[in-house]
Amino acid sequence: MMRSILTGGAGMSGGKISVTATARLHMGFFDLHGGLGRRFGGIGLALAEPVTRLSVRRAADFSVTGSGGARAAEVARTFMARVGLEQPVAMEIDACIPEHAGLGSGTQMALAVGWALARLFDLNMSAREVAAVVGRGARSGIGIGAFEQGGLLVDGGRASETTLPPIVARLDFPEDWRILLLFDNSGAGVHGKQEIEAFRALPEFSAETAAALCRRVLMQALPAVAERDLAAFGAAIYEIQCRIGDYFASAQGGERFTSATVGGLLEWLRGQGVGCVGQSSWGPTGFAIVENESEAQRLLRALQEKCAGLGQMSFMICGARNRGVTF
Repeated sequence: MMRSILTGGAGMSGGKISVTATARLHMGFFDLHGGLGRRFGGIGLALAEPVTRLSVRRAADFSVTGSGGARAAEVARTFMARVGLEQPVAMEIDACIPEHAGLGSGTQMALAVGWALARLFDLNMSAREVAAVVGRGARSGIGIGAFEQGGLLVDGGRASETTLPPIVARLDFPEDWRILLLFDNSGAGVHGKQEIEAFRALPEFSAETAAALCRRVLMQALPAVAERDLAAFGAAIYEIQCRIGDYFASAQGGERFTSATVGGLLEWLRGQGVGCVGQSSWGPTGFAIVENESEAQRLLRALQEKCAGLGQMSFMICGARNRGVTF
């Protein structure tokens, strides 16, 4: 049990607790070399959609209903056992981020479940404490940062004694910029044991590449968002995507992007003048960022027409989310 991190009295809250957690883009790691004592480090963005939305209340018997219920039930049982809760609960899941699509569904579900249970039983826990209990944040702190505060996020990677990668930079993302998501529903990104094995099998990452990518983040991506310069931001993100995508190609069927269809559409979008494109995490979801809603709608119509015969493809337009979890 982990009672030492709790300062509230269990079982004091009444009624129902509802939680909404956001998807996130993971736009790439920038130091897989680790020569300075820290490894990974990443840049990512909280999205307004899709979301995981659930509610929980005390009940006579334990139950979980809705999409993603099996995963939520496992998280709930783990969380309750580790913090010493014995009161049964009923949980309802109203919406769920697509699983294994590269949008952080597992982390957001785990944090939403743990956060809701902590609120229901008056456990004074931070999001990072919840993350530690439910075992999230092994390599990246972007999902936890998205849950806590939203916005454009940079995490500082892991050192030998790091518990959860710290968020070292955070900016509000321009409210009028739009993110076009490209879903390939025919497959899933690398995850679970396959992901662990993929990291073990990857070749050495050069210090020179890590240095170049860190410079892109610090001296191009972050200042570009601060100054609302989408062209410069897109140039930084695309360079990170190319370098990291090529590095991960051996785990992605030899390709820069997990889905060849998504990869082809991203290159088509670049041909249409869209500079900020990429794959979130292991994919297969792709993204493109444009300056406004009308441009996003124009490109959406073009993509729908282009993919009219491809039943596996679907698309969504959303904005960034510049705040954390709501409940």
